[in-house]
Amino acid sequence: MEETMNEPIQTAPFAPFEWMLSARYLRARRREGFISVIAGFSFIGIMLGVATLIIVMAVMNGFRKELLDKILGLNGHLLVQPLESPLTDWKDVAERISQVSGIRLAAPVVDGQGLASSPFNAAGVLIRGMRADDLNNLTSIAKNIKQGTLEGFDDGQGIAIGRRLADQLSVHAGDSVTLVSPKGAVTPMGTTPRIKPYRVTAVFEIGMSEYDAGMVFMPLTEAQAYFNRNNDVTAIEVFTNNPDRIDVFRKSVTEAAGRPVFLVDWRQRNSTFFNALQVERNVMFLILTMIVLVAALNIISGLIMLVKDKGSDIAILRTMGASQGSIMRIFLITGSAIGVVGTLAGFLVGLVIAMNIESIRQFLSWLTATELFDPMLYFLSRLPADVDFGETAAVVIMALTLSFLATLYPSWRAARLDPVEALRYE
Repeated sequence: MEETMNEPIQTAPFAPFEWMLSARYLRARRREGFISVIAGFSFIGIMLGVATLIIVMAVMNGFRKELLDKILGLNGHLLVQPLESPLTDWKDVAERISQVSGIRLAAPVVDGQGLASSPFNAAGVLIRGMRADDLNNLTSIAKNIKQGTLEGFDDGQGIAIGRRLADQLSVHAGDSVTLVSPKGAVTPMGTTPRIKPYRVTAVFEIGMSEYDAGMVFMPLTEAQAYFNRNNDVTAIEVFTNNPDRIDVFRKSVTEAAGRPVFLVDWRQRNSTFFNALQVERNVMFLILTMIVLVAALNIISGLIMLVKDKGSDIAILRTMGASQGSIMRIFLITGSAIGVVGTLAGFLVGLVIAMNIESIRQFLSWLTATELFDPMLYFLSRLPADVDFGETAAVVIMALTLSFLATLYPSWRAARLDPVEALRYE
């Protein structure tokens, strides 16, 4: 009976007294003020690191999504070009391709370079000839007409131009623009440029500066005459219901074409651009992870100093019967609390800012009277953000893991502290 009474009582892991001591160590008192300051900086560092990671990744995702939508909204997911002979049978080929399951639109186009000029200015442009029905099926154009209309587009000799190009040329819907093509009529003196005035019937604004400042649409038959195309087209732009399944559509479109064709998909046309975006995104993630890592190192230094300061407390607890595991868990809870609270605060701050990034940009632009997001540099007219919750969860888990790992060494040192040595010089 006496032996049973003398046996130490084993407490369950993470007992209430361990949580109580951890909470006491987190509260600042005058003597340990410096340690509390380190803990505060660790909390701020983790919060800012997690928030910055979430915001930057959301903006990078937003950039990719917006640019992909803009580019694929105007250019086909699959470009069908002729081999061996010109595409004089473009009507039949386009009709057959449009019958393929999953193909949303097969639009014959005539593309050519030109110079658009007005009495006020001039600019190099890409001239694209399209049928009115196909143009109306391009929602990025049809739903973003700012001036004029596309009605009767095929009947006349009117053109549709981008908003930035209209501003640059100082013209509006109803005004006249002169188009100059270097490939004009062939004369005994050589090829002369083709110069012809056109009336602006519509002004569109996609929201991507490259297209709004450099695209001109004209009726397909007019473009064939303007560029000396003998009833043929440059290519057929094919739009699918799912751009990510483009490999499946390549085979179906090749078979449906019924003639030798060369196919180029959207990934090949924009590979350099999207690869650069992906590399930049990965590098930014690695760089910003360093912020969280530095904050985690602050947790290590703060806990080591706390262990040194609380050496006598640890020794007394050990002599009172606290196990090494209890001591280790006390400091694990102390350090992890900083990481968990900092991560959750950073998650909330990052989420709020990412959801309102455009409003914040407009406010800062107004406050500083500067253009913080120049559309001519960044292609888009607004700052996009798309929060990927899988990615955000990965950031939160990474921050929590680093915070937990940072507490292991100081907690182990506290558990290994010799009570006799700690109390010798007290």
